[in-house]
Amino acid sequence: MNVSHASAAPLLQPLFSLGRLCTTPGALATLASLSLSPWSFLARHQRGDWGDLDADDRRANTLAVIQGSRVFSAYDLGHHQSLWIITEADRSVTTLLLPEEY
Repeated sequence: MNVSHASAAPLLQPLFSLGRLCTTPGALATLASLSLSPWSFLARHQRGDWGDLDADDRRANTLAVIQGSRVFSAYDLGHHQSLWIITEADRSVTTLLLPEEY
């Protein structure tokens, strides 16, 4: 994988397995209240669109994909709401949650 390309733009193909999908009640309720699909955020996360992360966190995610570490994304949902997605290092579980539920 070309690290500079992966950190610069999301890819079309999934970069890693999501494993079992989990979500907190707060994340589900927030997404539903805003008429947003969790699937679109999962697809973005899995393809390297890390959302609203700074350059250092984006680079850390790129290395995490290569080295098999935890992958983290954060998405601004508007209305002062954010959604976090965390895929565990062993790729067994991906969780959608609100920052206050961490």
